[in-house]
Amino acid sequence: MHLPRQLGALHDLPDTPEAYDAVLAGVVEEALARLTPDGSLEHPDCGDDIGDTSLGVTSLLALAWQRGKDPRLPEAVRRSLAFHLRERVYTEDNPGYPNLTARGTGLPYARYVLEAGAHPIGDWPSTVWALLQSVNLLDLAEGLVADEQRAELVRVAHGYWRWLTEATFFNPQEAGNQAVGCVVGGLMLARHLPAADGEATRERALRLYEERIRAHRVRDRGALLPPEHGGAYDNNYGPISLSFLAQAHRVSGEAVFAEDGDALARYIDARLPGGGFDHGGPRYSEQHSGFESVLGLRYFSARIGSDLGRYRGDTRWGRHAVKADGGIDGHFAWMLVWQIQDGTRWHRTPSTTPARHQLRAGGVSVAFDDRMTPSLVEAAGTYYLPAAVNRQHGFGPVTDGFLYCRPMGETRVRDIAAGGLRAKLVTKPVVGRDHVLRHVRSLYVTDGTSLWTTVAVERLPGSPYLLAGLPYAADDGDRVRRTAEGEVTADGELRLTHPESDAVDHFDARAERTQEEAAFALAADPRGYGNPDLGWSHLVGSTALEAGPAPGAPDDLHVFAVRYGPAGPFSPVFAATGSGLTVRTESFTAVIGEPAGDAHGEPELTLKAV
Repeated sequence: MHLPRQLGALHDLPDTPEAYDAVLAGVVEEALARLTPDGSLEHPDCGDDIGDTSLGVTSLLALAWQRGKDPRLPEAVRRSLAFHLRERVYTEDNPGYPNLTARGTGLPYARYVLEAGAHPIGDWPSTVWALLQSVNLLDLAEGLVADEQRAELVRVAHGYWRWLTEATFFNPQEAGNQAVGCVVGGLMLARHLPAADGEATRERALRLYEERIRAHRVRDRGALLPPEHGGAYDNNYGPISLSFLAQAHRVSGEAVFAEDGDALARYIDARLPGGGFDHGGPRYSEQHSGFESVLGLRYFSARIGSDLGRYRGDTRWGRHAVKADGGIDGHFAWMLVWQIQDGTRWHRTPSTTPARHQLRAGGVSVAFDDRMTPSLVEAAGTYYLPAAVNRQHGFGPVTDGFLYCRPMGETRVRDIAAGGLRAKLVTKPVVGRDHVLRHVRSLYVTDGTSLWTTVAVERLPGSPYLLAGLPYAADDGDRVRRTAEGEVTADGELRLTHPESDAVDHFDARAERTQEEAAFALAADPRGYGNPDLGWSHLVGSTALEAGPAPGAPDDLHVFAVRYGPAGPFSPVFAATGSGLTVRTESFTAVIGEPAGDAHGEPELTLKAV
């Protein structure tokens, strides 16, 4: 079973001018064949997300005309724009819309669905999208749209902006991508208004960003992020927010958008493994965006000097939104316009600067969460999630049903490189049910092919083992598929266990159910509205790799040693010395310093390749 939306890396999509001209040529032919007598360019099956879709296709036709001057297009643009202005601009309040702050304003807005009162909750983002389609068309209208029609579009676009910022609560869905998109719309609209109105609109947009978005950023893994549907980050919408930040910087030149985009880009770079798979988010866990992410990932990959294009997008939406039959849908068309207009090239090599929340080399990656516990491990083409035991999730030592991975104090990190190896030592104080403070020292070493993990902790009672992950997905090159297996070797007993219960709060990796489906089943609200991150946190137990203590460890320690990657000899040797714990493997010798660290309490680590 393949995961349906994490397909190819986005930087593999050709993005030369010739490639984009070919995309636009296909759009033109389909649109001209679809154009109805009344001027609609909507897909026949379009029901929701409809308020901006015809206008989106219109903007693509306008861009195609500006690039190629196809004589068939001016009339199509004028007719389809007239359709939007006549049929898709609403000025009477939508019955049941819950977020108005002023009723009966007569300001224009776009509907999520056309039927009055049917599903009004989506009208705010639909109006943002319609504003963006409008300002794109205004940017492209010269020589194409008559003055009277252009003036009417300016009036409607200004009305959209006022409805979004005066007649309703701002960002009612707590969706960072929608909110930053609204700001972008204001910044672009300002250029088409009379000087006084334009300056006021620009200042209002910048103030909204500062006071209503930036001031409410959420911290995760050391980064401040625009909140997404009430959470810190969503792996579908986060890269879309990055695209909006890129466009905001492109059109305004304001440094704040570049600075915040850099922070979000570095965060994405740290959480994203080399293979581009990711999971997690308050709106979706595994649904990835497609072309909507290209602008931001490409723009900021160049700025931060790392290969963000490895992000696996939904390449069914690799060029533009489509319906089930593959037919074009104008939803999100503004993002395709921007990525075609932007000349930034992909940065295709990884950053070599150590990042606190990631270890990455070659085909091996470890992404760490806020507690510096692995949130995702990639090795030999397999992706491992944190396993669950007794409602506790993570990687770490377990004894008597208690998982030692939640820090009780400061977590300290040391990164070093030597002889083609990269390593990270994480030292965290933990407290178990016996209230004894212990120090878990976790060493991660990789040569780009294998990952060696050594975990040392003061002697534990009972029969401890290392919870070493949930094998979940595997890389097939251009697709990601579900799996329950991986190449793992341990120095000691290694078990792959599966939950005995088939209850909804237990996850068996052998089943076809995806992590996202399981997470939504445990969420408090329906799929698409519930928080899958919160739902997944309710998981009681899962498939898990369990490694027993390594033989030959010093008497005062429990040591666990696991290698992810190709099979082969694995017989590490451990010895206590005056400098700490020496670990010798077939590929390196490392000395893990004492928990107390150096004179400043920082971890001490030496590493030498064999």
